[in-house]
This record gives sequence, structure tokens and C-alpha cells, in this order.
Amino acid sequence: RPSAASRHPRKMFRKVLLAAGIAYASAFSATPALSSIRVKSVACGATMGADGVSRREILAGAVTAAVTILPFAASAEIEYAGVPFLGGSDIIDVNNANVRAYTKFPGMYPTIAGLIAKNGPFSDFKAVQAIEGLTPAMQGVLAKYEKNLVMLPPVPEYVEDIFNNGLYR
Repeated sequence: RPSAASRHPRKMFRKVLLAAGIAYASAFSATPALSSIRVKSVACGATMGADGVSRREILAGAVTAAVTILPFAASAEIEYAGVPFLGGSDIIDVNNANVRAYTKFPGMYPTIAGLIAKNGPFSDFKAVQAIEGLTPAMQGVLAKYEKNLVMLPPVPEYVEDIFNNGLYR
């Protein structure tokens, strides 16, 4: 089952941006403890801006922000964990796979696949069997492939393309 972070990549991205903003802001905060140890060096070059922030201080803030973000960026979602079930294996996710994924199972495409896509999402196989309009023959085909169907939570990026994924021959 995909982790909470992989189901909500936008939330994770917002958290990373928030952490980066906080780290960057904290690098330039004017706390009394830091102002007493600030030393302006001739070696670092000219100061920048009216408040006298040197290039070295800016670079230190940028490095601090980058180091702070690194652990969060490493846990970002690179690929949806359910990709193999979108048609790349012998198991199909009925809530996210495109109707063309069912072509590998004789009797499923286009009619049964279209009914599944049209009536989803489903929580279990009994809900799939209860689709209105399935004939007894279609029920038999569904029963034949029950072990090849999984019901993962719907992901908006894939549900959007459930009927037409834009791939044409």
C-alpha cells in the first residue's frame, strides 16, 4: 500500500517549501546573540545592501537552507507506487488503470473495462461484481480474472485518464 506521502505529493512539496523558507529566513534573522559575533572582514569583499550583509553571510544562509531541505527532498515521491498496476503487469488496479490495460485479458475489453471505468471507484471485488448492466456471461469473465484485479485508492492524476490516456497508434 502506498505511503501517505506518496498519495499526496503536493502536500509533501508544500511542506518542503515551507521548511526551506523557514530555514532561509532563520539564516538571516537578526538575533542579539548573532549580532555580537558578526565580524566584517576585508577579505570577503564589499558589503551588500543598506544593512551591511556580506556575500559570505548570504552564501552561508543559502548553504544552510540547502542542507535543511535535503532530508525532505529525499523523501519526495518520484513515481507513483501503483504504476505496475496500471497495465505493466498481470495485475490491474481497477480504480486507476486506463481501459486499454484490460486488453490483455480476453473478454474484458472494451465492454467490461468501460463499465468498470464508468462506475468506479471500488472498494472491493464484490462492488465490481455488483455493477449494473453486467450479464451472467460478463460476471463469469470477471470471476475468471478476480485474482488479477486490485482496488487501490483512486489517484487524481490517473483517474483523469481512465477512459482516454492520449496514446494512439
